[in-house]
Amino acid sequence: MSSSAVQICNLLYRYAECLDAGQLVEAAELFRHARIKVKSQGDPIDHTALLGIWQQRVKLYPCGTPRTKHVISNPIIDIDEAAGSATIRSYYTVLQATDALPLQPIAAGRYVDEFECVDGVWRFRFRDYSQLQMMGDLSQHLLA
Repeated sequence: MSSSAVQICNLLYRYAECLDAGQLVEAAELFRHARIKVKSQGDPIDHTALLGIWQQRVKLYPCGTPRTKHVISNPIIDIDEAAGSATIRSYYTVLQATDALPLQPIAAGRYVDEFECVDGVWRFRFRDYSQLQMMGDLSQHLLA
């Protein structure tokens, strides 16, 4: 795997790590230079609006986390090194376990991401966050 592919995949995995740690600000910061498509909005939003959505909807437990594990898999990576751009299509599965919910998948879908390389550093440029394709019991994950 090329250095660019590793950097880009690490952005995907860092996002999952931040969300699962309850680090919503840090997760949103990964999208500082990106536009994000969400189902509830007509036009793409920025990272501060995304953070607001998470803060309103994601239930954090006394441990400071949402008690989830985001598993990102099957990345299909297309990189144009000369243009400094890349796309990844990947799957995600969100697992959760709480005192009231045994370990189980609660959501699954697809991420479609675009990246750009600026001064040798890859960053998110766009995320289609609207492709939630399967829902399980979200009662312990979402506030509304």
